[in-house]
Amino acid sequence: MSNPLDNTDLNLDPPGRGRVYGDITETIGNTPLVRLNNIAKNAGAKAEVLVKLEFFNPMSSVKDRLAVAMIAAMEADGSIGPGSTIVEPTSGNTGVGLAFVCAAKGYRCILTMPDSFSKERRKMFLALGAELELTPRAEGINGSIKKAEELVAAIDGAVMPYQFGHPANPEIHRRTTAEEIWADTAGNVDAVVMGVGTGGTLTGVADVLKARKPDVHITAVEPMDSPVISGGNHSPHMIQGIGAGFIPPVLDMDQIDSIEQVSNDDAIDTAKLMATSEGIPCGISSGAAVCAALRVAVRDGMEGKTVVAIVPDFAERYISSILFDGMDIWDD
Repeated sequence: MSNPLDNTDLNLDPPGRGRVYGDITETIGNTPLVRLNNIAKNAGAKAEVLVKLEFFNPMSSVKDRLAVAMIAAMEADGSIGPGSTIVEPTSGNTGVGLAFVCAAKGYRCILTMPDSFSKERRKMFLALGAELELTPRAEGINGSIKKAEELVAAIDGAVMPYQFGHPANPEIHRRTTAEEIWADTAGNVDAVVMGVGTGGTLTGVADVLKARKPDVHITAVEPMDSPVISGGNHSPHMIQGIGAGFIPPVLDMDQIDSIEQVSNDDAIDTAKLMATSEGIPCGISSGAAVCAALRVAVRDGMEGKTVVAIVPDFAERYISSILFDGMDIWDD
């Protein structure tokens, strides 16, 4: 009897990871780079377009990296220990990341978040044992930051890592994300396109890649409706996870070579296209990053180049959002 997988084009990695992990926090990173085929071709891309699928992290987002890093750094410097309470403002993914790390390590976790963000995120916080304080959507993430500061002042042993300013945020991307991109492309990376939430991914990745290859082009992606990095004003938008409304302290503006502003519709449409044309269901901020990467890839002079876009998270975290409008299913 013939093997059903003989003569297929499956290209599988060797079995196993070569180790047993001590706990779930050790499983972050080493996310795959995947070539975009149909979308890139249909867009007329001159460059090869690769997406780094950060939803292969344990809690399905890029923010798992910084959550693990911030807690480890605070343990190492003695700012937290047994009995500590972690309080953090979040748009969702960092909260999920901190909740799983705190669950694994035994810390109390309280998260503050604008009430405009998806219900899936709220439920994941609670499923992981975290507590949630919602703030008015009109106040944006700044309202959540203020609430977190109030909680820290009121609770003995409470500490706020503050993802927007913690040095472990860009550092984990220097040590992991940037090194993974460099290794998996064998240094043949010409442009990296990233949405800016905290700015840690962009700063960390750019620091390493530009040190080794100074002409690597770094593109920051922000919402068209809230172009603060470009010098504009903040206003509400639908691209959850980027466009915080201020310049985060960890964002190194000097590392940005260009900025792409992406509309709500373009981000949502591209995220949907990623699912239907590439089999890659991703979030709205991922759609924004891929949309911007395609703009870079079609430019003159990009022939033979490689563009990498960071895809921060998975579509399932957006089921209650506009990304899934018109897809309601009813039981018989």
